[in-house]
Amino acid sequence: MHNSEKEKIELEHQAAKLFMRCYERNTGKHIRHIWHNDPIRPDVSCMLEGERLDLEIAHLYGSEEEAMEFLGRDLTPITRDVLRALKQEPADGRLLRSLNKILENKSGKQYDSERVWLVIRNTHPAWSQTDIKALEHMITIPVPHAFEKVWILGDIEGKSGIVRLYP
Repeated sequence: MHNSEKEKIELEHQAAKLFMRCYERNTGKHIRHIWHNDPIRPDVSCMLEGERLDLEIAHLYGSEEEAMEFLGRDLTPITRDVLRALKQEPADGRLLRSLNKILENKSGKQYDSERVWLVIRNTHPAWSQTDIKALEHMITIPVPHAFEKVWILGDIEGKSGIVRLYP
């Protein structure tokens, strides 16, 4: 396994743990035991009140530099071009466009799973749960998609909690 793959798994696990902590705090429902899956399945699986739940994890970035710094590595030319174009827009426009792009990309995927939630972790320090909630009515979740629910962690450390984007 390459370092970038280990790093990706570690980031996904961090995001899953933060999400599960916030979800449990908000709902009082027990969500435990994460393990990593093969690519045909969502990134992480856990148990929600005794039933298997799969989590597909995505990270929301604001700029090429931020993503590279956060990931500690180079990005593909396509990703770099997309992020460079995003940087030309005002921050709230970038937030909406970046988020809608993730939702569009993830909605096209099929998973070998009965229950999948998409969890997006916001990594941009200028964007908060409040900003996300303010744009909620403009967020586009393409149909069809494989997700029972779509959530976003409001910040990189999960301190501002989670926002349910769908349903």
